[in-house]
Amino acid sequence: MDESFQAKLLPLRQRIDQIDAEILDLLNQRARTAQAVGEVKHAFNAQGPVLRPEREAQVIRRLQTLNRGPLPTEAVSSVWTEIISACRGLEQELTVAFLGPAGSFSEQAAFEHFGHSVTGMPCASFDEVFRAVEAGAAQVGMVPVENSTEGAVNRTLDLLLGSSLRILGERSLLIRHCLLTKSGDMTGITKIMAHPQALAQCQNWLNREYPGIKREPVASNSEAARLASLDPSIAAIASDIAARAWGLQVLATGIQDDSQNRTRFLAIGQLAILPSGRDKTSLILAVANRAGAVYEMLAPLSLNGVSMTRFESRPARTGQWEYYFYVDLEGHCDDAPVKKALAMLEQQCAFYKLLGSYPAQ
Repeated sequence: MDESFQAKLLPLRQRIDQIDAEILDLLNQRARTAQAVGEVKHAFNAQGPVLRPEREAQVIRRLQTLNRGPLPTEAVSSVWTEIISACRGLEQELTVAFLGPAGSFSEQAAFEHFGHSVTGMPCASFDEVFRAVEAGAAQVGMVPVENSTEGAVNRTLDLLLGSSLRILGERSLLIRHCLLTKSGDMTGITKIMAHPQALAQCQNWLNREYPGIKREPVASNSEAARLASLDPSIAAIASDIAARAWGLQVLATGIQDDSQNRTRFLAIGQLAILPSGRDKTSLILAVANRAGAVYEMLAPLSLNGVSMTRFESRPARTGQWEYYFYVDLEGHCDDAPVKKALAMLEQQCAFYKLLGSYPAQ
């Protein structure tokens, strides 16, 4: 039976080896073609950006449409994100800033979005992420903007308001929180550390399992993991990636109160993105504080058949109970209906800021 089993497997394994060799040859052909594109750009002094989010989205969507299985659609996206990342890296290195240290969900979102053939730049705060991209130390950044459980990430909203950076893309990440310690148990643990949103996302579980242990907020979950790696009295809430990065043991997984807990991240940078065929547009608006003002503000969207996918208010720091409204729309700012609606909004709103159009995930 064993000989028969091996006899059946052998030709299949040989076929896989043959296919792998063919895939490798095709990948290198693709890489050389990507290099040739860069050479043509250089020869014609057309030194545009190497990162083209709209083109990358079109490539992946086309392949997902062509896919007949059994490879899942999500796998097609993951595989070609890495292929595009590797080929892009041959033309020019891409540096991505994100909230660090190593093992953060922002880092995970950055690698999922841009692939692993990039240089990561961990930052101590969201402010530093924005400053790194504004100063050119990083070409792009990745920041969280909203969570399905806790709502908006207010610091990101405030930074978008004051920054000249544009939104280049979005990435929705399923968040799985773990409880981590250095020793592998809770003996001697005096406090549990995590980002304030993570503590809030796990509060019911913590109330039930460890009601008597102090909880202390820190700048990021991966910073909590770093501190736990140095102090055996600290437990951290972070990802399993952070556990591996900082040599910690996982005591419990999936401790978030909502099993479908997701965070939406935004890629930010200096680029203006062309239409990809399925896009979103984000903007910030403000109107006078009077009856019917918000209703009138949104009227151009209905008049032009533009769908609004997100509407978030944020107090203006004037002390007069005035608000900024963060709005996401379906479509690109160059699409005729959206373009017309935006022109009307800009004309009638007391404040108008276009944050960018970008491929929808």
